[in-house]
Amino acid sequence: MNSFFSQLFDPENFQISSMMGHLIVSLIINTIATWCVVHYFYYPKGHRRDYYFTFILLSLSIFMLIALLLGGSADMGIGAALGLFAIFGIIRYRTESVPIREMTYLFFLVALSVLNGKSDGITLTEQLLINAILIVCVWMCEGFLTKSSEGCKYVKYDNIDLIKPERYDELKADLEQRLGLDINRIEVGAVDFLTDMTMLRVFYNDPDKRIKSVDRMFKVPQN
Repeated sequence: MNSFFSQLFDPENFQISSMMGHLIVSLIINTIATWCVVHYFYYPKGHRRDYYFTFILLSLSIFMLIALLLGGSADMGIGAALGLFAIFGIIRYRTESVPIREMTYLFFLVALSVLNGKSDGITLTEQLLINAILIVCVWMCEGFLTKSSEGCKYVKYDNIDLIKPERYDELKADLEQRLGLDINRIEVGAVDFLTDMTMLRVFYNDPDKRIKSVDRMFKVPQN
């Protein structure tokens, strides 16, 4: 480890080496790319400040871990970096399960940080191009593939007499009156005749185009 840090700083005149300069440039690129992805693509739909905070600091931590730890010990190999995916693959926060959209961004930002952290073998132009391609992919997915304004909400419904196909219009009218939403379609799930309850998945018009993870919750989270 001492030999690695001696490559970053010249011990004789305390000048920053070219390796340290490359590390600083890669850190700036990784930080800007991560911020753009989180601020311009994730947050406008998710509006989760807790994940905003998590994504930024996680990306910085992964980058520094890969760049300093693995960068200074070549025998560890890229396998140790890929092992991070196994770690995050079994993550479950103690307060709530991570929603699928947030988990996707989590893996994406880990991959982005790993690529930037192990960028010592590519040129600056290639690194910028790789980051630009990844950002464009996120932009295309958020801007075109998920541009629909249709929201989805799970509802525990107590009037199971209206779930019959011939009474679909009555079911829709009742839900629109009780939820105050402009409903597009309804899917009926499990039915419990003992408690006269059924699970519905309600698709409605959402002009704000926001991803509301609370719509997928069946019960109040335990803190």
